Parts: sequence; C-alpha cells; structure tokens
Amino acid sequence: MTKSNAKSEAAIELGRVRAQQKAREKRRRVIVIAASSVVVLGLAAVVTSVFAGEIQRNAAIERAASEPIEGVAEPSAAPAVHVESVPEPTPAEPGGTVLPPTGGEHDPVVQNCGVYTAPVATAKAVHSLEHGAVWITYQPGLDDKQIGALTKLAENRDYTLLSPMDSLGSPVVLTAWGTQLEVDDASDPRVEPFLVKYLQGEQTPEPGAPCTGGFGDPA
Repeated sequence: MTKSNAKSEAAIELGRVRAQQKAREKRRRVIVIAASSVVVLGLAAVVTSVFAGEIQRNAAIERAASEPIEGVAEPSAAPAVHVESVPEPTPAEPGGTVLPPTGGEHDPVVQNCGVYTAPVATAKAVHSLEHGAVWITYQPGLDDKQIGALTKLAENRDYTLLSPMDSLGSPVVLTAWGTQLEVDDASDPRVEPFLVKYLQGEQTPEPGAPCTGGFGDPA
C-alpha cells in the first residue's frame, strides 16, 4: 500500500469516527432535551393542578362566607364606649368559663393586631373589634398543630388578632364586633368563611380605623 493510499484510508476512518461521534452527541442532546421537556411538562401539570385546586378552595370559602354560617351567635353588642378602666372578664364561678366580649365598653387604646403567645387585655382587643378585626382566641394547652394552623391564618390576614385566653369556654372562639363562633378544632370548615365574612365586615362600627399603632408587640 502506498503512502498516499494509507493517508487516504486514515482520513476516511477518521471521518467515519468523527461522524459516529457527532451522531452519538446528537442522540444524547435529543435524549436530554426530551427528558427535560418531560420534567418541565410534569412540573407545569403539578403547578397547574395545585393552582386550580387553590382557586376552587378559595371560591368555596367565598361561597360559604356569602351564606349564613351555622353556629354563629349575634348577641346584642353594647354601645361602643371608650372608658379608662374596664374589668377583665372572669369566670362567673370557680371552674366556670368565659367568652370574649363582642363589644361594649373598651379601652381607648387599640390592641395591635397580630399573633400573641400570651393572653392580651380584653378591653384593648374589643377596641380592635370596633375597627373591624376578628379576634381568634384559643384555650391554653391547645395542641401545637392547631395553634400552627391558626397562626398561619392570622399571619396571612390584616385585622386579625390571635391569642390564648384563660378559662375560655371552647377550644377555639372567633369573635367579631357583635358576632361570635365557637368551634372544637382549628380545622373546622367554618373558620375561614367566618374570617372572610367578618374581617372589616358590615357589622364593623369603624371600618378602616387602624389595628396598629396601639398597644402590644405581636410575634
């Protein structure tokens, strides 16, 4: 074999090898792109499903809030009067229970809305109700999971006050001005519709008045 022929065959072989390498690289890119597309489409489907589910859930809450909520009490709220000294609610008898007031005489200083891990002054919290807040109270000793769920609800909404309350009559009580709901569990399906319906609701004596700039340092 002449040198010329040998060089020619070497060049041909080199070209064949390079062609094979290019083909393998092309196949690899196609596989990577296809796999990436499958992953992206899968993630998009999951996100779309979650988003659609959240829209449906929120719509259901809005519908529930537009209707009368079972178990909501509407005691006659006393006139909204600012007084310098208001006695804190106490059980009517030893071992008795209390519920947050739904209105009436209250402190001139508003309780800053937010999450508290200790009881707050009732007279100041009632002032928050006057401004359109919903006050969520719970029995001390309520399990951490339920407290966490209530905290999430309060943190994601303005005009919401969350605190434990000694001698509370039910595990969880939601109070707006002139309106109250007692539930046994934070997961009760009436909790969120109550918030939607009564936060700055029609019952509010002073809608839009601040729930900040007063007393208290929320968590």
